[in-house]
Amino acid sequence: MTELTELVGSWMRRQRWYSTKSVEPRLRLLGSFDIEPADPDARIVTYFFCDDAPRTPRVYQVPVVARSSGEGDPSAFIGEAGGRLLYDGPAEEVYVSALVDLMTGGGRTEGREASAAGHALAPRIAVRSSRRLTGEQSNTSIVAELDDGRLALVKVFRVVQDGENPDVSTLAALTEGGSRRTPALLGWVTGDWPLPDGRAAHGELGLIQDFVPGAEDGWELAVTAAEAGEDFADRAFALGSGTAELHKLMARVLPTREATREDIGRALDAMFRRLTITTTEVPEVSELREGIAAVYEAAAASPVPILQRIHGDLHLGQVLFSPDRGWQFIDFEGEPLRPLSERSEPDATMRDVAGMLRSFDYVAGSLAQREPPIDASAWAARAREAYLEGYASIAGSELQDHQSLVDAFELDKAVYEVTYEARHRPSWVPIPLGAVRRLLAARV
Repeated sequence: MTELTELVGSWMRRQRWYSTKSVEPRLRLLGSFDIEPADPDARIVTYFFCDDAPRTPRVYQVPVVARSSGEGDPSAFIGEAGGRLLYDGPAEEVYVSALVDLMTGGGRTEGREASAAGHALAPRIAVRSSRRLTGEQSNTSIVAELDDGRLALVKVFRVVQDGENPDVSTLAALTEGGSRRTPALLGWVTGDWPLPDGRAAHGELGLIQDFVPGAEDGWELAVTAAEAGEDFADRAFALGSGTAELHKLMARVLPTREATREDIGRALDAMFRRLTITTTEVPEVSELREGIAAVYEAAAASPVPILQRIHGDLHLGQVLFSPDRGWQFIDFEGEPLRPLSERSEPDATMRDVAGMLRSFDYVAGSLAQREPPIDASAWAARAREAYLEGYASIAGSELQDHQSLVDAFELDKAVYEVTYEARHRPSWVPIPLGAVRRLLAARV
């Protein structure tokens, strides 16, 4: 398997979903399983590779279609090994069709040190055609045309982890709860594979969900409106009320619990850790540290809401607007930098609200970076206000009762953004830094 490992490592380095960009992958094969293909010339193998290059080793799922002739997608070509041509599975219709059949048929397959099982929430589905999407960073998504003419979205997780993936568990609970604010989950696949230390891992490998036809990306929609100076208040209000509806359903179909002093302490410690990192890397924040700390301490001393499942990484890029369905919420995987074990933990809904407020601010900030710059600050302020009004129309006084928590979460998010921009886009630092100053000034 040395030839295969070296071949995949060289190819993986060039993929957008490879998460350690600054180093060459150092792969070792942990296990694999086969899926039976409809094409007798193809062999479908899903490999689990551990990458030892990063400080914390990561496990990648690499589905491969092996062919004896060059009939695959040239853009998905991995290389040649063992006399067969290897292609990235998600780009190959034969793989997508077999994966969907496994998921929605509730099938199971055993392999070398690994296995997979399908889980269905809908009748068995057959795929007519498929096309891989190219815009994602951490996973691979595919639009599949089904035999009945419908479209579905298939998502293949590239970095896999032991434990429950909320992108599946949250969407499954919402679908079974009759959600009108999310695409319906149709099925998913779980897998078992060895961890780098030899222990057994179990987790989700992919899913298939309803595709929202004619939907527009929330970020693109907002930027276009702000650029043209078009009022976004009605849509922001609807997005706020939709967020509150989503939270209410999550609280009904998923666990909730009272917050403990330990919960508060952990949240406060995390905020101060991020603040310390930011003040170290961006000296301008040091002079604001006392005011920021006061906001955090005030939130820790205030009444705490019931904790529940939340989206966990909510912003305009995680919502779609459909003419038929209104706002739809997608991608429930949670904050990518948090350990998987933490992403399903009950949290405060105000964290989601704060994330969306920061996203409106970023619309204005991105336009200010244009040449010539566009001043959309008033547009963002009105959108933020309308979003909060929409949320309150469903949730009542919830945000008002916990305003100090909203302030702390939004400030914490902005502090984190300062560090991120300083590392990756220094010219964008004024966007979150200006937000930090504005949020502190609003409290004076």
